[in-house]
Amino acid sequence: MMKLVNDIKEANCITHGGTMHADEVFATAFLEMYLNDIKVYRTMEINPDEFPKDVLIYDIGRGIFDHHQIDALKRENGITYSSFGLLWKAFGLDYLQRREIAQPEDVFEAIEKDFVIAIDADDNGVFPKIETDGTYKIKTLPNIIKLFNPSYQSEDDSNEQFIKAVAFAKIILQEEIKSIIGKTNAKYKVIEHYNKTENNILLLDEYMPYEETLLTIDELKRIEFVIFPSNRGGYNVKTVPKSFEDKTFRKNFPEEWAGLTNEKLEEVTGVFGARFCHNTRFLLSCNSLEAAYQLIDKALSSDINKNIDL
Repeated sequence: MMKLVNDIKEANCITHGGTMHADEVFATAFLEMYLNDIKVYRTMEINPDEFPKDVLIYDIGRGIFDHHQIDALKRENGITYSSFGLLWKAFGLDYLQRREIAQPEDVFEAIEKDFVIAIDADDNGVFPKIETDGTYKIKTLPNIIKLFNPSYQSEDDSNEQFIKAVAFAKIILQEEIKSIIGKTNAKYKVIEHYNKTENNILLLDEYMPYEETLLTIDELKRIEFVIFPSNRGGYNVKTVPKSFEDKTFRKNFPEEWAGLTNEKLEEVTGVFGARFCHNTRFLLSCNSLEAAYQLIDKALSSDINKNIDL
């Protein structure tokens, strides 16, 4: 549980007051998860000599969990650690190990790459290039955290808003960790299934997050289609993109299959049990595993796939 205190002598954690940002908000959320009970003092004072010596100070004071000093710690890719990244670097693995998470090192690194580094980069002025046609605005997670700051002429109390922001950030961080744990567990199952594969078709015994594994492990980049049981019965067959950047498919379903269902799809494909092909041709469903393999064979022998190089 997090509690804001007005007396610095009651605090075991200190961060800056005023305008809140994603880094110290997520840092606070993580500390609440890691230490369970924290008493946070927010201040604009930046003289560390006046801070108590037995408290954790972050995003202020030029200490080991601050990043406003000239010699702030940087990653190998040049991204400076913010308070959130510094705390995750120091305590994230221990947090996961205490929870007895399987493959804690993998989960720790994945959360750093998938989540933490983006918060740090934004707070240090490194922003991604977001492609848009200008008809709508994209809000990043740091943008959303900024919404918790009292707006112009608002009567909202900044500390009460900070409490709201931390509660929100804690939910996001907890869900991120759960998601990464699931993906990490799935990665090892995907590799296990891949090791049983003799062709370029990956057969899974259940749906699991597989795409990231197929795109990041070089050996698995030969997979062209993935088959897994459908929650509607039967099987789904999905295409695989060439890479994270290139979303075109390694192999395609024929254009004439697009949008067809049941009898019409069976007639065009010549495969009994063909059930549905998505308009964009990334997904196909069928009634049996036999039909799934037959449909893949038909797709691979079609003209659309003859000149595609992986």
